[in-house]
Amino acid sequence: MQLEFLGTGSGQPSKFRNVTSIALRLLDERNAVWLFDVGEATQHQILKTTLRPRKVEKIFISHLHGDHIFGLPGFLSSRSFQGADKQEPLTIYGPKGVKEFVQTALRVSETRLSYPLVFIELTEGVIFDDKTFRVVAAKMRHRIETWGFRVEEKDHPGELLVDKLREQNIPSGPIFGQLKAGKRVTLPDGRILDGRDYIGSAQKGRVVTFILDTRPNDNIEALAVNADVLVHESTYGAGEEEAKMARAHAHSTSVNAANAARRAHVNELVLTHLSARYIGPMVKTLVADVRKIFPNTVVARDLDIIDVPLKKES
Repeated sequence: MQLEFLGTGSGQPSKFRNVTSIALRLLDERNAVWLFDVGEATQHQILKTTLRPRKVEKIFISHLHGDHIFGLPGFLSSRSFQGADKQEPLTIYGPKGVKEFVQTALRVSETRLSYPLVFIELTEGVIFDDKTFRVVAAKMRHRIETWGFRVEEKDHPGELLVDKLREQNIPSGPIFGQLKAGKRVTLPDGRILDGRDYIGSAQKGRVVTFILDTRPNDNIEALAVNADVLVHESTYGAGEEEAKMARAHAHSTSVNAANAARRAHVNELVLTHLSARYIGPMVKTLVADVRKIFPNTVVARDLDIIDVPLKKES
């Protein structure tokens, strides 16, 4: 599992930061990629990566401001020419209006996709759940309807303790598969083995939380509690003047993000959606201020890749 930041700026593109889009790379977990917001020129950013548009199976849209959705029609159109499975739908989760936006853009431009689209209008609570992942959505506080997302990976089963089996002179073969499945097995010599005795501790699934445009609110911590990674908008930095602008424009400061990460007991905080004025020394100052509150913080740059490793239970 990896996060790849296709755009880390706010409002409009700048020389150093494109507008918002984040790819959650789940290639090992489900041979797929999920996108969170698709700002203008997202498909251009993808060309600079190893991502393949045909691997994108889900898109989650936080809200309908242009810097988060203007890249969506172009990406969907280009995906038709890049090997997308004509039978497999691409699912778009978003606020009311995202379906109308996409369908209008495709209709007016006379664009016909080679694959089906499925639109799911966001509601509070679980919006996706299968055998590998669960996604929870909650409303944020911005100028328009806005949502945050919590992506929960299901726990991984423990590994078969092969060394223990060999120590007991248990032959490899179909027996190993039966024990791995937790079954009871009777050996030719009469011994009865319980598969549960030969399976190691489960690996806890990972959690990634996406908080994009919002004022501080209680739902942030509810979505972020004990997350491995919290991706949080940081349109403004520390200081009272910055805080005033954040309140006026319904955004968060870097200090807001750090306090949320601390209260939610997350492992790592990644700041994104920075104003274009944060370059060079100003970014270093922003990071230093945040790390006084939450030390394990990084500021994402365009095309950064951040690993989200598995942690084995002790």
